[in-house]
Amino acid sequence: MTTSIVTVDIGGTHARFALAEIAADGAITLGEPATLHTKDHASFQTAWEHFAELQGGTLPDAVAIAIAGPVGGEIIRFTNNPWVIRPALIPEKLGASRYTVINDFGAVGHAVARAGADFFVHLAGPDKPLPASGTLSVLGPGTGMGVAHVWRDGTGDYRVQATEGGHIDFAPVDSIEDAILARLRQRYRRVSAERVVSGPGLVDIYEALAGMEGRAIQQVDDWTLWGLGTSGEDSLAAAAVDRFCLALGSFAGDIALAQGASGVVIAGGLGLRIRDTLLQSGFANRFKAKGRFEGLMAALPVKLITHPQPGLFGAAAAFAKEHLS
Repeated sequence: MTTSIVTVDIGGTHARFALAEIAADGAITLGEPATLHTKDHASFQTAWEHFAELQGGTLPDAVAIAIAGPVGGEIIRFTNNPWVIRPALIPEKLGASRYTVINDFGAVGHAVARAGADFFVHLAGPDKPLPASGTLSVLGPGTGMGVAHVWRDGTGDYRVQATEGGHIDFAPVDSIEDAILARLRQRYRRVSAERVVSGPGLVDIYEALAGMEGRAIQQVDDWTLWGLGTSGEDSLAAAAVDRFCLALGSFAGDIALAQGASGVVIAGGLGLRIRDTLLQSGFANRFKAKGRFEGLMAALPVKLITHPQPGLFGAAAAFAKEHLS
């Protein structure tokens, strides 16, 4: 028997929708995703209705929703868009008798647990498959820094825990990162890791490096900087990207130590975008540079997940685990 659901991944800018089929053996097949701009819709319900129109007017009566933010409580509000979701009203408003609501990085954790080996590429450590048992640390830079961990028991069963690990304190390890921290402290009372190891963080890294060299600071958005830096068109932007990769390596290693990881997965669209840059950077050396634990860190496989829609796929996997197991 196959179960049909709608799977949704909602961020601040985009809401992605797709139909999914979950087979009796748990295999998940995603339909073609539709990406809607949140600013173009007054509410999640009107976006849902728009997607229904795209599908001919009828949708399955089951839904999995991944949300960029905390999902507990009776009312879910978004940081970067005005939508509000009341989970208890989902059956009434959407006509879905069964639903799952999950944090977006919790959904990514489910995707990591369920995706096949062909959706992972090697980044650092021993080039071997992720272990079938133990804890996998999952982290991904984007607008912020998402962190989760997946525990697998070796038999195929697993548990996912979304966290707010991106908000731990930023820990500089050299004089350049000291300068980056000093600059950020002029703006924030407390500087979290995601102020540096996130997409927008590249701007602050770039401006700190410019200040060190006495250059006039040019106002450039992070998307432009990523393009200039990864292409090598601008040497200072390239230095900022390289510094980002170093800081990401240190942060990933810290998370792996804290979670007792047996493997690490980098996720998120930004990670996929800079894959080649990560491979050529000092990411791997920084990841394992943990003093007395360098040998332990060097033995951990670090992968990048390449699934094109981990949020949609993972939300569907979370629904299957909650309702169909």
